Amino acid sequence: MNHISEIMEKAKTLGRRRLAVASAQEATVLEAVVDAYREGIAEPILVGDPSAIARAAAEANKGSGVDISPFRIVEESSLTAAAAKAVALVRSGEADFLMKGIIDTSLLLRAALNKETGLNAGRLAIHVAVMEVATYHKLLFVTDVALNIAPDLPAFVDIIDSAVAVAKALDVETPKVALLAAVEKVNPEKMPWTATASILTQMNRREQIKNCIVDGPLALDNAISAESARIKKIQSDVAGNADILVVPDIEAGNILYKCLLDLAGAKGAAVIMGATVPIVLTSRADSAETKLASIALASLLGSKALRA
Repeated sequence: MNHISEIMEKAKTLGRRRLAVASAQEATVLEAVVDAYREGIAEPILVGDPSAIARAAAEANKGSGVDISPFRIVEESSLTAAAAKAVALVRSGEADFLMKGIIDTSLLLRAALNKETGLNAGRLAIHVAVMEVATYHKLLFVTDVALNIAPDLPAFVDIIDSAVAVAKALDVETPKVALLAAVEKVNPEKMPWTATASILTQMNRREQIKNCIVDGPLALDNAISAESARIKKIQSDVAGNADILVVPDIEAGNILYKCLLDLAGAKGAAVIMGATVPIVLTSRADSAETKLASIALASLLGSKALRA
């Protein structure tokens, strides 16, 4: 797949999959789930304060409102209780996947990853963004831009594995993984991440990280521009043709993600991997279009085996 629209079309072929929305009283979230219902992608279950959900529905689409009458509403006024209830709906089989409404990420993930009552799969929770950028020839997978602040080496292995699973689910047979840094040379004293990137590259060559091709450290231009790689004489199966961009920390990732969306006009979708089902977790500032695409992505991923 090379376009976000292809994710949407593929998700439609699955029919409406049941989506539990935790604390659904947010206008753009409701716009997205109504669109997902209209497109035949999702059957929303709205968990939260019914009166607040009704107000948000009336405020949606710049005040013109959205029709939520076809949807089941589960009353839970407390944010914590709403998260727990939405998770319980998925755990019991009443819903197929989960979405964040107007609730802190930490609250939702605390409920989702609870070992006794949640959707914990014993894996690190990881944010994977899928980006369609007009200046690039295929989809880009960017990780982790929202959850893991300063990952260590084992965490980066999990991050790569989850991104590879998403890429393969979108028909990328052998994803090319670029470990992004400011430079291509290893400088362990001043840039410790470059040494970590070098170790991860060697782990991939020894098949400790499988089902992909990893290289790094690579600067962003080398990762996505074959001409840049040629000029700098970088010999790499990844350089200039990366599928997955792995960032060194959340600050670099968040800046890159928002630059692509807000400055480059990219189209995006994002999910949380690591639980037993994908979780739709978008920023409150994300557009309804991004939220809709994220619902489609999570629906598609939830229908596939997600281990890399």
